[in-house]
Amino acid sequence: MKKKNKFFTARNASELAEILGLSQEDAVDMELRSGLNAKIIETVKKRKLTHVAVAKLAKTSRTRVTALLNCNTRNISTSLMIRILAALGVRTKITYLPMKLAA
Repeated sequence: MKKKNKFFTARNASELAEILGLSQEDAVDMELRSGLNAKIIETVKKRKLTHVAVAKLAKTSRTRVTALLNCNTRNISTSLMIRILAALGVRTKITYLPMKLAA
């Protein structure tokens, strides 16, 4: 007997965390890292830089840069992502906002 797959749609990190059974803290982390990754990709495309050029600027490996530019942030620290943005001339600013906590 063939098992039917269930499909879920998540519109944001919070919904994705809920679907995956993760905590709200994990959702905040996903959202932050996703935003950093998106800004890295946008900046690299805008400046028309190669993976090698970005790696040299950020003093990291081309392999890590390639992973980031392919949206693979596994094994890439948040601090490295911020360092790459700084090397690209982008200042990172984190904004603090209150969030609804589960009762």
